[in-house]
Amino acid sequence: MLRKSFKATISASCIGYFTQAILINFAPLLFITFQKEFGLTQLQLTVLIATNFVTELLIDFLGTKYVSKIGYRPCVIIAQIFAILGLILMPTLPEIMSDKFLALEIATMFCGLGGGFIEVIISPIVEACPTKHKSAMMNLLHSFYCWGQMGVGILSTVFFLTVGYENWQILSLLWAIIPLVDLILFIFVPINVLVEEDKESSFGERVKTKIFWVFLIMMLCAGASELAMSQWASAFAEAGLGVEKWVGDLLGPCLFAICMGSARIFYAKNASKINLENGILVSSCICVLAYLIAIFSPIAIISLLGCALCGVGCGMLWPGTYSIATKRLPTGGVPMFGLLALFGDLGCLTGPFIAGQVSSLFDDNLKPGFLCAMIFPILMVIMVIILKRSFHNKSKTGD
Repeated sequence: MLRKSFKATISASCIGYFTQAILINFAPLLFITFQKEFGLTQLQLTVLIATNFVTELLIDFLGTKYVSKIGYRPCVIIAQIFAILGLILMPTLPEIMSDKFLALEIATMFCGLGGGFIEVIISPIVEACPTKHKSAMMNLLHSFYCWGQMGVGILSTVFFLTVGYENWQILSLLWAIIPLVDLILFIFVPINVLVEEDKESSFGERVKTKIFWVFLIMMLCAGASELAMSQWASAFAEAGLGVEKWVGDLLGPCLFAICMGSARIFYAKNASKINLENGILVSSCICVLAYLIAIFSPIAIISLLGCALCGVGCGMLWPGTYSIATKRLPTGGVPMFGLLALFGDLGCLTGPFIAGQVSSLFDDNLKPGFLCAMIFPILMVIMVIILKRSFHNKSKTGD
């Protein structure tokens, strides 16, 4: 029955992005617990964060070469297996290993492997589905990362407040059920190939295309614009409003995720009425405005609303860039998605790092950090204008 409907494929893919949100956002909620229970230092926690993203970057890079050879279905099943292992090993390995940090490092690597494969393979699977509005479906797909981020924040907070932080191992095992269900789904759902391997453009052909570099910079800006704000939203809410951590987690990242997910759903429902390039341009401008509000508003609650508005602005940037790149470079295939994901994840590392490092120079005041990070949505505006002009000139010359 499942093989007869690509709706099941899209549903499984959406669950995949929900899983990725778990892999990225669950462990940071436990950092204080890891410090108390295992004696981890701030530096070791930072290494855990870096391990997750660096592992994803490695898979992004390798995916450009090997995913098409391995096959879509095996890769997406491997992604779920790694995700399950990561969430199971996180609570179990520290119980059997004397080096608690190394145990968490190994679990984090498995989470990064799962997240990396999800990033590389899920979007091409959805893009290859026989749907009318590809960009709408891509935004719908990526909205599930937002709902996953929100779900992880809210449900985990409720669990910790009712059951207790000391029982976090149980919650980690419960979260592992989601990729387990997705693994079963991906065994049966139909999967099309986006571009046959022998028809995919080579790495050399892609990097020689100037417009492809524009797409790569756009992905970097999309990741940096989003993560610079969302990763520091909780601390921004705590410092500005003087609230407890769990309240900051709900007011900061969850509010950001709700706004970003809503923006993606809005576009998914109105894709036929919105020009994609214009939509990304407007979204980038909203993102710049949101940063300005967060930075310069003298009222803390208004600054927090600026963080939320940034979620609206970031909504279309990542999935929209995927959709335009696929439309303009149709022979890119999975290798193209891998390189786009690689630069997007580089942005996810760069944006929060710059915001955090600059903020530390100003007594942990995040507003100067946001001011420096604002270069990314500004650069996104410039890239979209270049993109629009290049397509306009191409259509005029008839190329």
